[in-house]
Amino acid sequence: MPEEDLVELKFRLYDGSDVGPFQYSPTATVSMLKERIVSEWPKDKKIVPKSASDIKLINAGKILENGKTVAQCKAPFDDLPKSVITMHVVVQLSPTKARPEKKIEKEEAPQRSFCSCTIM
Repeated sequence: MPEEDLVELKFRLYDGSDVGPFQYSPTATVSMLKERIVSEWPKDKKIVPKSASDIKLINAGKILENGKTVAQCKAPFDDLPKSVITMHVVVQLSPTKARPEKKIEKEEAPQRSFCSCTIM
């Protein structure tokens, strides 16, 4: 593929630092971009995604879908000279699986006694 067909992307992280820039084919999918971001993620960050599903990519104010290609996600800037496109990375860690608590059955539940007062 000719180099002029490649799209140059960098990814802006939550703290303002960048990952990249990298060159991608216009046929590369968003899920491929996410996998690359996870593999290139800086080790010194407090928040680290465990998988590509923990990441959302935003370009031109839109959250990008995994099945879309880079060509489908590019904003129409045909009249501008070729430059690096910055995409924003949002990390939403998947919730950790909490241990299921034991449900106390009605028979095992401690009996509570209630009293009431009536003033006449």
